[in-house]
Amino acid sequence: MVAVQGFCIDRWEVSTIDHKTSRALSPYYPPNPSEALEVEDYWRFAARLFGDVAAQAMPLPELPAVQRERFQARAVSRAGVVPQAYMSYYEAKRACELGGKRLCSETEWVTACGGQQGRKFPYGDRYQAFTCNVFRNHHPAFVLHRNSSLGHRDPRLNLLFEETDPLLRPTGATAKCVSRWGEDAVFDMVGNLDEWVEGEDRPAFVGGFYARSTNKGCEAKVDVHGPAYYDYSTGTRCCKTPE
Repeated sequence: MVAVQGFCIDRWEVSTIDHKTSRALSPYYPPNPSEALEVEDYWRFAARLFGDVAAQAMPLPELPAVQRERFQARAVSRAGVVPQAYMSYYEAKRACELGGKRLCSETEWVTACGGQQGRKFPYGDRYQAFTCNVFRNHHPAFVLHRNSSLGHRDPRLNLLFEETDPLLRPTGATAKCVSRWGEDAVFDMVGNLDEWVEGEDRPAFVGGFYARSTNKGCEAKVDVHGPAYYDYSTGTRCCKTPE
């Protein structure tokens, strides 16, 4: 974790493991036992109904054996891995707590995002296209379903590429999108995935995901969804108060 101002924050967006066995969970399915199986069952059928022939032929990612059993998702923060998407507020909060941490407050998250200089973006005060993984040209739901508003729980969405560049990048892969704190840094606070936080009035997700058309940087926020909402764009990172 990175020490900020009276709290610590995960250096990278969370990935998840089973709390009991420490086996890795798939980032392409919700980290909830019943929901993971429901999503897999539905999309084995529904994938054949949307998009062109190539899209319909694209297989679902494998659902690991541990996710066919009872499991509890624990949040971990690691470099160079696909971060966990498909997280509701409840699952994000529980995963952080099982990891001995907690969800960040909105104020903490925005503070960490702006770096030691308190900037609007991790890299400075003015928007720079392509510096963070946000505002991408391709929307995965349009690529697979020919409609950007459909099928946001399809497990295949975050597997797509824009030419040779994955839409959802591994943690830390966007090298210039760093929020500096002394000699340390927090990665991907803008772009890659939206991140659940404890909002001032209600839970919200912040930062913007890779296909969100926003140039608001650390101020990007969505709070119109209830806490049970999740889709391919929602992840989190955790905070902790030093003892």
